[in-house]
Amino acid sequence: METPVTPTLLAAGAPALPHTASNGQLLLAVLLSIGAIVLLITRFKLHPFLALTLGSGLLAAVAGAPFDKLLASFSTGFGSTVASVGLLIGLGAMLGKLLADSGGANTIADTVLARTGPKLLPWAMALIAAVLGLPLFFEVGVVLLVPIVLLVARRGNAPLIGIGIPALAGLSVLHGLVPPHPGPLVAVDALHADLGVTLALGLLIAVPTLIVAGPLFGRLAQRWVGPLELPADTAPVDTVKRERPPRFGAVLATILLPVVLMLGKALADVVIDDPKATGQRIFDFIGSPLIALLAATLLAMLTLGRAAGFDKGKISDTVGSALGPIAGIVFIVGAGGGFKQTLIDVGVGQAVSEWSGKWHISALLLGWLIAVLIRLATGSATVATITAAGIVGPLAAGMSTSHAALLVLAIGAGSLFLSHVNDAGFWLVKEYFGMSVGQTLKSWSVMETIISVVAIALILPLSLII
Repeated sequence: METPVTPTLLAAGAPALPHTASNGQLLLAVLLSIGAIVLLITRFKLHPFLALTLGSGLLAAVAGAPFDKLLASFSTGFGSTVASVGLLIGLGAMLGKLLADSGGANTIADTVLARTGPKLLPWAMALIAAVLGLPLFFEVGVVLLVPIVLLVARRGNAPLIGIGIPALAGLSVLHGLVPPHPGPLVAVDALHADLGVTLALGLLIAVPTLIVAGPLFGRLAQRWVGPLELPADTAPVDTVKRERPPRFGAVLATILLPVVLMLGKALADVVIDDPKATGQRIFDFIGSPLIALLAATLLAMLTLGRAAGFDKGKISDTVGSALGPIAGIVFIVGAGGGFKQTLIDVGVGQAVSEWSGKWHISALLLGWLIAVLIRLATGSATVATITAAGIVGPLAAGMSTSHAALLVLAIGAGSLFLSHVNDAGFWLVKEYFGMSVGQTLKSWSVMETIISVVAIALILPLSLII
């Protein structure tokens, strides 16, 4: 499945960037461009789309590439990334919006909690967050889950952090490691990895990572942070409830449909392994990310929208309203694709390949470390994933299908490391849970670090086995 990426080869239809820069000059270009992106985002509060665009220009200028070729390189990378990832982000947003507005989230939460005792509440919240986190973006998932966490804490007289951390861990693990979230999708595209294999291995890594960073760490975080006061208006704060909410089985089947279809394609690739076979061709079609998410979105209109009493107009409005909030995400991802393509075309990828060979460092560990550094500097998991994937992309050219997928996961794990004050998610969690900065650092920030470290600690030995 891998497609070789040469350092001077653009995507189809665009000329290559000529370059004669030395490795030292390329290193300077990378450091200056990433430093400029970090400074523009953190100091000058410039939108990441503009910061990545300007950073690409600085990268090409310092590397000695002509600006007329730079425009072709950046626009080609932007277009190819949006074409491959933008549609999936849009469909994922539609599915998540239908889940939220139909009351499907409440159906899952109420069903699981009704069958859970007080001791198992943290595990139940982790499960709910993981299921809801499959189709939902992280920020949407937080907004949707926090009212559920507050209600459960009040009903069960449970410690807020003790059940809040497992819920946040469930969302964060899925956000960083499992497609169809934007970060993993971009890395899959940049590294030419197989999406089905990445999804399967991502779920394999996600489960033990969630257990450690969620319910287990939640107990320790509760002792560190201490009791938190529940907001006085917990009761009125609630997710959407409907007179006739969707049934639990229908909601679960709808959410899991794209996962099952993509995993089915990955399994068929192993079992059938014949591109001309009819069964293989069928699985390749229905298991492609676009068809899998499109099928789930169309099904959600019936199992979630119609089941909740929505008429055709309401369903259309709900689906349409999902697209506006993701426009910024799509442009950031596209600009990241342009930056990634510029990195490749000026020869940075080839230089990194040479350096990694001299240093004898694992490509998986290198990808994780680069993502960690950019995450710490920018606070953005998506920017960290995009940039790291662009830098180490050429290393995936000779990898097996499974190792390319593990490189995607290693970068995703690094992008979650130590969320702190330059991350919007940090402040989102702090305000919703009513914590101080210190309490948020001891709970949320440590949880994110545990996710990153546990995930890479599982990925590296797994790479020796498969």
